Amino acid sequence: MKRGCRSTRSDCINRGVRLDAGSAIIEFLVVGILILVPMLYAMLMVVRVESAAMASTHAVREASRVFMMADVATQGMRDARTASNLALADQGFQVGEDALTVTCTQKCLTPQSQLHVNLSWKVDLPWLPPPFSNFLDGYPISADQHVTIDTYRDSVDS
Repeated sequence: MKRGCRSTRSDCINRGVRLDAGSAIIEFLVVGILILVPMLYAMLMVVRVESAAMASTHAVREASRVFMMADVATQGMRDARTASNLALADQGFQVGEDALTVTCTQKCLTPQSQLHVNLSWKVDLPWLPPPFSNFLDGYPISADQHVTIDTYRDSVDS
């Protein structure tokens, strides 16, 4: 069994006694900075993307409901954009005017016509390091909703 060392540092090293003064701080810094910080950043990015996906799903659902209730297609498109922007704003997101598209299989807003509402945009990732921000301008988010106009709806010219 080795005895403790009370003389100089070089004598302790020659006897095989390890001096651990200060190594816990170095280990904490290495683990904290090199492992925990990137993991925390990855978790924040996943939460941001998931929040954007849920907000987009909600926005598309509300936009399709509002479009179905409109009297004419131009009013429906304007109201659908307003509804989708409001749903996205609830989660803190903003999209451009061209992100929401509504297509119809037949004449829009006639009974039994099919609506396809699509919202496609890119969510920006927070605090993206410079090497990655040069080629990645955001994570693509897309949400779709297919709706059939009610059979008993009055046919409206649009």
